[in-house]
Amino acid sequence: MRSKTSLALVLSTLLAFSLAGCGKKEAPAPKVAVPPPAPVAQDVVNVPVSVKSVTLGNALTDGKVASASTSFAPHDTIYAVVETVGSGDASLKAAWTYHKGDQTASVNETTQDIKASGPAHTEFHMSKPDGWPAGDYKVEVFLNGGSAGSQTFTVK
Repeated sequence: MRSKTSLALVLSTLLAFSLAGCGKKEAPAPKVAVPPPAPVAQDVVNVPVSVKSVTLGNALTDGKVASASTSFAPHDTIYAVVETVGSGDASLKAAWTYHKGDQTASVNETTQDIKASGPAHTEFHMSKPDGWPAGDYKVEVFLNGGSAGSQTFTVK
């Protein structure tokens, strides 16, 4: 009788294991939709040169204005950094003027020809060892002869 009980116990254990194996299987994880890649920003290399910004300051770091300002001391060297995008040959001109009331006087004018191959910074500056007269000034930047932006500033 003992062998029948042992046999019954073994068979019931095997039956239990085989039924457990036939149980409900877990469903595979649902597939997650991957969004398409974000659109690529306009290629700023294969477009004609254009002026993105004009920034003024009294010091440069790595060809850029260290700290933007619109107010200067009489003995400061005043820098205008022109940021451009695009590629190709272009002519940049900075025309600096002094304004008193409704009168304007030319202070300095410089032209630089550039060969751009992507984003770039071009530096213009003016200095006066004996000091700039206090008052209102303006630098206007021209790209290939057309106005491309300007900045006004004050010498105190």
